[in-house]
Amino acid sequence: MAFKRIREYISHPYEHPGEGKLVRKIDFFILTFCCLMYFTNYLDRSNLANAYVSGMKEELGFKGNQYNQINTVFTVGYVVGQVPSNLALYHLKPRIFFPSMMFIWGALTMLTAAVHTPRDIMAIRFFQGIAESSTFVGTHYILGSWYTARELGKRSGIFTSSGLAGTMFGGFLQTAINSSLNGARGMSGWRWLFIIDGLITIPIAIYGLMLFPDTPSTTSAFYLSPSERALAISRVPEVPERRPWNLDFVKRVFSSWYWYGFVMLWIIAGETESFSSNSLLALYMKSTKRYSVAQLNNYPTGVPAVGIVSTLFWATLTDFLGGKRYLVGYWIGITGVVTAAMILNPHASTASIFGAYYWAGTVYACQATFFAWANDAMRWEEDSLRAVVIASMNCGSNAVNAWWSILFYSANFAPRFTKGMWAMIGTSIALVIWTSGLLYMANNAEKKRATEAQVGVGDEQKNFEVGATRDAKV
Repeated sequence: MAFKRIREYISHPYEHPGEGKLVRKIDFFILTFCCLMYFTNYLDRSNLANAYVSGMKEELGFKGNQYNQINTVFTVGYVVGQVPSNLALYHLKPRIFFPSMMFIWGALTMLTAAVHTPRDIMAIRFFQGIAESSTFVGTHYILGSWYTARELGKRSGIFTSSGLAGTMFGGFLQTAINSSLNGARGMSGWRWLFIIDGLITIPIAIYGLMLFPDTPSTTSAFYLSPSERALAISRVPEVPERRPWNLDFVKRVFSSWYWYGFVMLWIIAGETESFSSNSLLALYMKSTKRYSVAQLNNYPTGVPAVGIVSTLFWATLTDFLGGKRYLVGYWIGITGVVTAAMILNPHASTASIFGAYYWAGTVYACQATFFAWANDAMRWEEDSLRAVVIASMNCGSNAVNAWWSILFYSANFAPRFTKGMWAMIGTSIALVIWTSGLLYMANNAEKKRATEAQVGVGDEQKNFEVGATRDAKV
């Protein structure tokens, strides 16, 4: 039986003729662009940590927790742009909106090469955060518009992994630039990193501008036939849609358990990523003053590498298990408690600390699976509600992270980050509890929807029989 399920999952038989061809097309044109976009998004975002440990700290005279303050300013911009970016997809074609944001953040990345003080970077990173906020939640909204529940987890995993690949590639890129371009035209290697990262963004934006297909109901892509467009629309449940820009919509959002449940889920889960998102391994290594520039950039790339493997594993497994995304919450709870305890151990060896940070990279799996869970749970709800909930998830998480990182993971807390370790233990336990509660709510909602659907079918059958009886009497 298990082997049969695995074979069916891999072969994935489709219900409609031509559906396999359609999925391959949208995989090529949607998934490739979204992955490349997210790759450059994380490449342009993570380069600050690479530059910081590669000479920028000394050249610009960073003091205290200014590095964390810059990350906080970026996060504030990121929060400000979340919900407006997702709602903008109703009024602007994604084919126009996504590439436009890419051009903006690519230009701002290159501008960072000309800074003279940490304050200059703060100003740039605020606006860069606004531009980059469009990618993550916007793509999850687009994926939920095109893919079925059975397809979504794996695609979300591939998309999320592309961002981690950008983080990993950034470390190797800085190493290469530092050895080949450091001092070229009178500029430090870390300045060349920002220029090259920004340039990489431009051709990908042009690709999206030319070939991204928008959504099933609005697409005019030349490579989709009329029958394929109709099939794409039919694959997604038809739900009543209302205009989002009114008071009734706001009331619907804040009276929905989806908003509270999934926003809080991601606020908690987002903080369980703190070891990785705050580049703690790089900061730990920098504080010991025992590592070369190449080692400072290369060794931390193991964290996103582990994250890629974990993300693809859990996304595929939860798809195969019929959408049991909640399992990741329990895995993260165990991981957070154990890895924090390993680092807190006063007798921990260097190998043990490295192992803990690498293991902590597995928590990146929650990005793909929890957003896929939200898409799955709201598949029968109106699109505008789903868009706002997904945007609010990331918005809430980043709003907390704006001060959380300074409070618990400030750069001057290295090497042990003691307060941060205890914070990780607390959030990991909270995640397990919240995941269990959310699972209960989601199961109840699904049972209620199934019951209402059966009642609706019964009423239709009854009306049909009454009508047939009347016709017979006539």
